[in-house]
Amino acid sequence: MKIQFTACKAVFLGACILMLMCRPAWTAGPDLLMATTTSTDNTGLLDYLAPHFTEATGIEIKWTATGTGKALELGKRCDVDVLLVHAPDAEKQYVADGYGINRQPIMYNDFVVIGPKSDPADIRGKTTKAALNAILASGSCFVSRGDDSGTHKKEISLWQAAGLTRPDKEPWYIQTGQGMLPSINIAAEQSGYILTDRGTYIKYAHDKGGSPPLVIVVEGGDRLRNQYSVIQVSAENCPDVRADQARAFSGWMAGKQAQQLIDGFRLLDKKLFIPNADQ
Repeated sequence: MKIQFTACKAVFLGACILMLMCRPAWTAGPDLLMATTTSTDNTGLLDYLAPHFTEATGIEIKWTATGTGKALELGKRCDVDVLLVHAPDAEKQYVADGYGINRQPIMYNDFVVIGPKSDPADIRGKTTKAALNAILASGSCFVSRGDDSGTHKKEISLWQAAGLTRPDKEPWYIQTGQGMLPSINIAAEQSGYILTDRGTYIKYAHDKGGSPPLVIVVEGGDRLRNQYSVIQVSAENCPDVRADQARAFSGWMAGKQAQQLIDGFRLLDKKLFIPNADQ
């Protein structure tokens, strides 16, 4: 069940940090509360998995979808019990800092750069380094989520790996501060390029009847791998965490049933995620 943080009213925005930091009223009861990245929600994966998890364990899961950076903050502030996120370096630091335990890889896909079919920067088939240099040189529109999400973190790392300073002051560089699908739609409106995970792109293409206005122009390579993991919130940092429910979710996601379900989750006859808990 997807939930939204609606308990904070506008007058409390300063204290609540844009509503996401308040412990909401629905936290009472035995339900498992999760913060996750937008891609697991936008693609429909969680709606697909949740009923099976509840049937197997008797635990109802509720989640909020946000950028990985904000999801990790929700865990730090004890607003959730478990995380499903995709920024490995940030996740490992989160665990090292004592906020999370038992980081469990679950599945992966890859990042791709999508853009107009006309490909104004002529980057089709190039490496990410060459593509970003070409976008910079041509001043072609590039849309960034700009929200500290796992995708945003990856984008920043790609600019750095290309030996470039992220052009956040350039007029052709648009930062949306929104989730993946809304950002893709903005890129389409602006005939721009954008980095996205492949699963969300397949969902986008599916929603466009299989003929999306933006197409994959750059893909492939280990640098674009996109790993998703479950992290249990630490009871030492958050004494009221539902540790048993979080442990059950992590174990179930890594187990045979969930891994088979993830493997079978497809749109346009394409896999959105590849299970890898056993690797």
